Amino acid sequence: MRPLTVAAVQAEATPGDVAGNVVRAARLARIAADRGATLVVLPELFLPAYDPPALRASPATTDVAADGGGLVADARLDPLRAAAAGCATAVVVGAAVRRPDGRRTCAALVVDRTGRVAAAYDKQHLCGPEEKELFIPGTRGATLDIDGWRLALGVCYDGCFPEHARAAAVAGAHGYLCPSAYVVGSAHRRDVYYAARALDNTMYVVFANPVGGVDPWVFNGGATVYDPEGRPVARGADEGEEVVLATLDVSEVARVRAAHEMLAEHRTDLSADRALLTA
Repeated sequence: MRPLTVAAVQAEATPGDVAGNVVRAARLARIAADRGATLVVLPELFLPAYDPPALRASPATTDVAADGGGLVADARLDPLRAAAAGCATAVVVGAAVRRPDGRRTCAALVVDRTGRVAAAYDKQHLCGPEEKELFIPGTRGATLDIDGWRLALGVCYDGCFPEHARAAAVAGAHGYLCPSAYVVGSAHRRDVYYAARALDNTMYVVFANPVGGVDPWVFNGGATVYDPEGRPVARGADEGEEVVLATLDVSEVARVRAAHEMLAEHRTDLSADRALLTA
């Protein structure tokens, strides 16, 4: 497997303006591709913006529809399709998706290098009453295969659960892609969770996050690529639009997994039974 250059993006989206945010996403994808990225990760719900009032007020305009096979044909996405195909760069971006059975999900779309768009993964852990009111949780994981790299998909709060990333690593993932939406005031948790998921599972983590927004949904950037020991290889500031790039090397995954064997030695036979001691 050859090294893979990835971009983690932080940018501001306009609430409810899917068409405008698609144009912004396409511009950022082209910037990343011009700098050598084969894969670009944008934040959670970037297409409609992470703004619960806007999502609640107008599902018809903030959602994109997926067919029974998960494909998305919404014409508003054409600029992003064109950017991905023209640059031969895959894009992962957050969207609100309406499934054929009526379920509304907080999803990660994958735009492949031909411009085909699929609603690839539905967020499994919904965070707080706003998300639980708006969305139905997903029921299965998903992994993106790109040039032999196996990159698991998670969305924001999924990454707060060690077992989510661990299941992906056990299934063979070399990395974990996390479009997210962390608000101002959450920088400590933002910086701990995804570094920990990288080290827990000795795999790369690509974390994308918005900036700006409408109070109280104001976001704190910090887009980061973590190496398999949880160190930031590239990081954005807490404010301002940025495209941060890093090159993933499978030999580094192998080196770290040989040195730190938590993944190989994890036990599945442990139970909740505990001896109760008094002192």
